[in-house]
Amino acid sequence: MPGPLPSPPARRWTARWPVLLVLLVAVPPLYGLWRIQGAPMEEGFMLVFPEMVLEGQVPNRDFLHLYGPGSLWVLAAVYAVFGVSLEVQRVVGLLQHLLIGLGVARLLRPWGPVVSAGGGAIAVLIIITPSGLSAMAWVGGVGLATWAVAMAVEGLEADPGSRIRDRRLVAAGLLIGAALLYRLDLVLALGLPALVVLVALDPRGRIRLLVATAVGCSPYLIHLAVAGPGDAIRGLLIEPVFELRGGRHLPLPPSTDRYDGFLQGAGALDQPPWPLPAPSGPRQLWLWCFALAAVGLVLLAAGIVRARRDGGRRMLAIALFAVGLFPQAFQRPDSTHLAWVSCVAFAVLPAAVLELWPERSGGPRVRVRPALAVAAPVALLLVVAPYFTFRSYAEATAQSFGRRLIEGTIEHHGRRFPYKRPDAVAAVNEMLPVVDRLTEPGDRLIVGPGDLRLTPYSEAFLYYLLPDLEVGTRYVEMDPGVANAPDSGLADELRAADVVILSTIRDDWNEPNDSRVLGPDEPNEVLREEFCLVDQYGDGPFDPERGLYELYLRC
Repeated sequence: MPGPLPSPPARRWTARWPVLLVLLVAVPPLYGLWRIQGAPMEEGFMLVFPEMVLEGQVPNRDFLHLYGPGSLWVLAAVYAVFGVSLEVQRVVGLLQHLLIGLGVARLLRPWGPVVSAGGGAIAVLIIITPSGLSAMAWVGGVGLATWAVAMAVEGLEADPGSRIRDRRLVAAGLLIGAALLYRLDLVLALGLPALVVLVALDPRGRIRLLVATAVGCSPYLIHLAVAGPGDAIRGLLIEPVFELRGGRHLPLPPSTDRYDGFLQGAGALDQPPWPLPAPSGPRQLWLWCFALAAVGLVLLAAGIVRARRDGGRRMLAIALFAVGLFPQAFQRPDSTHLAWVSCVAFAVLPAAVLELWPERSGGPRVRVRPALAVAAPVALLLVVAPYFTFRSYAEATAQSFGRRLIEGTIEHHGRRFPYKRPDAVAAVNEMLPVVDRLTEPGDRLIVGPGDLRLTPYSEAFLYYLLPDLEVGTRYVEMDPGVANAPDSGLADELRAADVVILSTIRDDWNEPNDSRVLGPDEPNEVLREEFCLVDQYGDGPFDPERGLYELYLRC
């Protein structure tokens, strides 16, 4: 059972050790992650969307964006100061990853420096490789949410009426609002621990927390006013919850004999060996799902036990926060989404182990309890999901030292984007100067897949590499059931476009969901009737008559 916080000198050491260990774990894979390819669509739109915001365009109104506007506002502000570049975006992404690790360490401080440092390190090890250093909204939102819960429970534990309590509760409310501005779907993960804290607070504390939360969420009023209530509600609620789900969800539990996620299966084709006995990759995802559910039950049990024992609410708030993240993993249980949730649940497990492990006075067992508690989630991950945690981390670390680094670089107009496939690098580097020669600044560009009836993915990074052209579609991010819906307006956007780039690189997309359901053929008809093929670049992998990339100009 955690006791009171240590004395000031020891407290300084307690605070420094977790920070140092979190940074120590983040450093080895850092250079490798800095140089390797990010997700072409996801990292692509995190480069493009903030630049569009700087040009006066509005999320939900002018382009599809399924999350809150907060991450785009922050990146736009950073780009305004430091310029639009892959490097600047990845620095922000790195800070978001560290925010989670340091936030977990802060949550676990009362259980001692070993648990605090170990939990923060586990969080970083899990979260830093799945989406690379991309500044994804989920990672930033979880980082802010972790600190929001930490501030809330510290405010609850502070003396009523004290300045510390007031400051912590105000900080918690503002951070809750900031996290929701990044991802509105964090409302469950934040609402559950906030309710625990509110019930235990005195009236003055409740008012401070609620008012600060309202202030933190108030920028949504600006977004509603600028984007318009209809477009904002459509983009934040209707499209992600009702229109997108059918084309993105994956079976739960995952299949044990194959990868259900297309990109998961494609990424598994080039992976280093793992030296220890382990289940197959698909079986690991299956085991990871059940292990995550079991960890959630352990966390809840520890929170309830602690609350009944002495009224402490920290463990219960932490448990509810971790479990409130679970829908993100279970709606699409691939390794990325499981890691996005496990980085909190597994990292705070050592505190739950200590709460449920009866303490005995004296002897070496008391001194090693924290280390053994930290070892529990490490051992669990080694058993159930080593490929997607330790092997991924080791691979990125090896790439930091130049091993197995096969990425090429696409460069244009001083901008670069690393890409793993040499044929894609050569094709795009050949195509982009042709686009410059045949277009004028301000021409409208649309990037899409080889068959516009199917829109599971897009090479969105191409918009970033062609900054002189105007984005000609709402669907920089292409999603099934949204961009190819009968009323999407994609065909009309094509009628107004000047240049179109299609990529057949993922025309074999195949997932057990609605992503293979054909949309209307009208966009393809507009392309055939109003555009002429300029040239093909690279060899199409599925149709010998098509290129890997195809450039079309209005006839």
